[in-house]
Amino acid sequence: QVQLVESGGGLVQPGGSLRLSCAASGFTFSSNAMYWYRQAPGKERELVARISSSGGTISYGDSMKVRFTISRDNAKNTVYLQMDSLKPEDTAVYYCNARLSGLDYWGKGSLVTVSS
Repeated sequence: QVQLVESGGGLVQPGGSLRLSCAASGFTFSSNAMYWYRQAPGKERELVARISSSGGTISYGDSMKVRFTISRDNAKNTVYLQMDSLKPEDTAVYYCNARLSGLDYWGKGSLVTVSS
């Protein structure tokens, strides 16, 4: 079955960096676009970034483009989110997402806390 497993979250000071990983299995990873979303406490889930199946087309949610970078390694069935210059407002659970035949699949999420 489809599995998405995020890793790499944790506590980081403002201005710091983290790289999240999402290991995918159970589907043809290289044929599908992948997404990162996040959900902050008390807020709705929002799109962080999208990457096409080949990695050639990338888009970001509002205000994400400057500090966040999405990438993928199709040989490793893994999608990454590099986050730089982190701010306290980036504190959230970050989710990996795949959209397969009209259905959304989610990982369990990785908590990122930005605090001094």
